[in-house]
Amino acid sequence: MIIEHSRIVRVQGDIIAVPATDIAYGELATVKSRRGTSLAQVIRLRGEEVFLQVFAGSRGISTGDTVRFLGHPMQVAFGDALLGRIFNGSGEPIDKGPNLHALPRISIGGPSVNPVRRVIPRGFIETRVPMVDVFNPLVESQKLPIFSAAGEPYNDLLARIGMRANADVVILGGIGLKHDEYLKFRIAFEQAGVLSRTIMFVHTASDPVVERLLVPDMALAVAEQFGVQGKRVLVLLTDMTSFADAMKEIAISMDQVPSNLGYPGSLYSDLASRYEKAVDFDGAGSITILAVTSMPGDDVTHPVPDNTGYITEGQFYLRNGVIEPFGSLSRLKQLVIGKVTRGDHGYIMNSMIRLFARSREVEQKLAMGFDKTSEDERYLKYGRLFYDRFMDLRVDLGINDALDLGWKTLAECFRPDEVEIKQEFIDQYWPA
Repeated sequence: MIIEHSRIVRVQGDIIAVPATDIAYGELATVKSRRGTSLAQVIRLRGEEVFLQVFAGSRGISTGDTVRFLGHPMQVAFGDALLGRIFNGSGEPIDKGPNLHALPRISIGGPSVNPVRRVIPRGFIETRVPMVDVFNPLVESQKLPIFSAAGEPYNDLLARIGMRANADVVILGGIGLKHDEYLKFRIAFEQAGVLSRTIMFVHTASDPVVERLLVPDMALAVAEQFGVQGKRVLVLLTDMTSFADAMKEIAISMDQVPSNLGYPGSLYSDLASRYEKAVDFDGAGSITILAVTSMPGDDVTHPVPDNTGYITEGQFYLRNGVIEPFGSLSRLKQLVIGKVTRGDHGYIMNSMIRLFARSREVEQKLAMGFDKTSEDERYLKYGRLFYDRFMDLRVDLGINDALDLGWKTLAECFRPDEVEIKQEFIDQYWPA
């Protein structure tokens, strides 16, 4: 039922307040003013006072303007016609393609899947990034953040994974992107020939702040529909810190009592409600979430990464342009290593990380002025090969090729009795 009100009692920043009843949280409304009609969303209910965030800002809105409640939350079009398309933070096409008014629309921001409908994760998503596939595999229906400082190539990494991952549908949710970052994603997907299986929801830094809150919900609502249809969906979100900053900005405008560093006290539940959309449907498809969380000042104790760490199932640390092997973790990797992947996977992973840790110790020893031994030289050589062949983000290898390269790298630096791997795998895979 459409309800119309003509008495705006307060305009504060981009937030307006209207006296109304029988209105739901998240409901959409239109605001008709001198500059035209703007879309708004209910963000707070206090007694009979309803607060709305105006998407295009409140400039030009006066207390005499008309507010019309539409009786439904934000909705997004759904159908196979979305594949290959690019939308803004309001779900409108920005790629000059045809409109999608004929498609059915679905509400966003609904509850996550009932736990009894979930199954234990069992699928392996190959990304062709060795530091992911070999050492911390991405498991189907997993939720993993990429913790990174500003300036790191986390968007390049996301684009790379989106182009190479063996998923049926890839959905990108860009939150607060610079325009050139958005163009990089688009050009990368086009040049790789994968735009036809990709859907992009893009909010740029110049777009209304409230749309930052809508992008993850739209991306995940569409992902759920494809997942129910049996598709393996990979959702890429960047940057969830921008999402949290938008919540913080709105909370401050609403005069809410701030929590840590000004973020709202609901930060944990707001993040969890999005991440918990990752699911492996019983008898259908799956949703896997890989999301960037930028860390202001490279501080992992910042409220956004700190809360994220309690919700997700591991993390990747992107530092100095590479995924760090120490600190990065996929808590579900034991469900696929050696079960879905090759039997030697776990042994190669453990041996290579152990020896690389030893090479780091040698580097530290030499930095303190100790003499270099012949054994040190072997570890240093191994460390250089490990970095060039596995940590460099430009390396593009399938999982079996990466495992074979691991055996080759070990053989170039060590004897079989030094790598601490079962003899049966030594006999089978050690290079002649």
